Amino acid sequence: MKQHSAPSGSGMNQEAQLAGPLAGVRIIDFTRVLSGPYCTALLADLGAEVVKIEAPQGDEYRHVGPTREGESALFQLVNRNKLGMVLDLKRAGDLGIAKRLAATADVLVENFRPGVAARLGIGYVDLAAANPRLIYASISGFGQWGSRKDLPAFDLVAQALSGLMAMTGDPAGPPMKVGESIGDLGAGLFCSWAILAALYERQRTGVGRAIDVGMVDSLVSLMPTAVAQWMFGKTPPARSGNRHPLSTPFGAYRAGDGYVVICTLNERQFLNLAQCMGRADLAADAHFASDELRTRNEPRLAAIIEDWLASRPVAAAVLALRDAGVPASAIEDAAAVFSGEHAAERAMLSTVHHPRLGSIPAMEQPVHFSGLPRGRQRPAPALGEHDRAVLQRWLGLDPGEADALLADRAARGER
Repeated sequence: MKQHSAPSGSGMNQEAQLAGPLAGVRIIDFTRVLSGPYCTALLADLGAEVVKIEAPQGDEYRHVGPTREGESALFQLVNRNKLGMVLDLKRAGDLGIAKRLAATADVLVENFRPGVAARLGIGYVDLAAANPRLIYASISGFGQWGSRKDLPAFDLVAQALSGLMAMTGDPAGPPMKVGESIGDLGAGLFCSWAILAALYERQRTGVGRAIDVGMVDSLVSLMPTAVAQWMFGKTPPARSGNRHPLSTPFGAYRAGDGYVVICTLNERQFLNLAQCMGRADLAADAHFASDELRTRNEPRLAAIIEDWLASRPVAAAVLALRDAGVPASAIEDAAAVFSGEHAAERAMLSTVHHPRLGSIPAMEQPVHFSGLPRGRQRPAPALGEHDRAVLQRWLGLDPGEADALLADRAARGER
């Protein structure tokens, strides 16, 4: 079977470097909504050729707002840099094309419910028999096996059943979701990490493998602080609002015109805070003699801090605290961050030209690779935009053969 992996080591030429570390890797993307598309977008950012396969009605995210000119912002952001193809896997002709594509692919990513891919005819066992090098990654709510595997899973469900929601929010209030779809995004991120590990392993073994990523599993793995509380049974995980559950003072405190985040993690920082507030005596107070004691007496210490902050604007308080050696900051709203100095300096967002929308913002993956420029994003594909190109590139059809196949599909009502 023809291999497409990019050359490695000192032999990689400058052109390959500029194309990205995953140049030459071919990925079939059978995912929809957020977890899978986010995973494959990260890989496409690094130069992998990702073909997004959609049913004739398209990914649901094409219709989720905010929209402009009928185009979804969310769909654009998480399907950047991909090629688009339409296949109806319930039709024999399109299923045959999907299998032929899988036979030439390095990676396949899907986020159907467990068992659906196999019933459609594109399960790991069948495809790996024809392509033993295939890395087959599955994302689902609860994993491919277990008593909950057949339950429907959305990000909110994953947050609810992972324990994360129960420990988020004010202690006196209800459980709260995290402000982003962290269950979807965490699973997508872990899936991309696993795919990279499997690609590296395949260099040694020549064989791919199946990857099973659960959204709930991913969230649990992102909670070391809560697991630490549970391990020894001293402080069961619970909602702690805007403060750290184990260290104090470490949280958001009300100032004259907003909130100040203060983070002290050792005795020197606490002494610096006490001196900054003109309360050096606090360092000798038996109630605050250790981090554990400060946490136990947090309400009393928080009242002292907020009394000092009450007459101070956020900006002045942050400046004073930083000058005193206390880690502190204001709280910026998201819109200010996206249009702010740090995002610009770090090239976190760039601009892409969309054929219908003109110039629109594009997300960049956060890691900077030496020699790899940013700002080269391509817009998300229109539905079926690259049907012909994929048939030619991946299956080696000449233009006439590709046109004939597409015409035959259309005649049979398959596209």
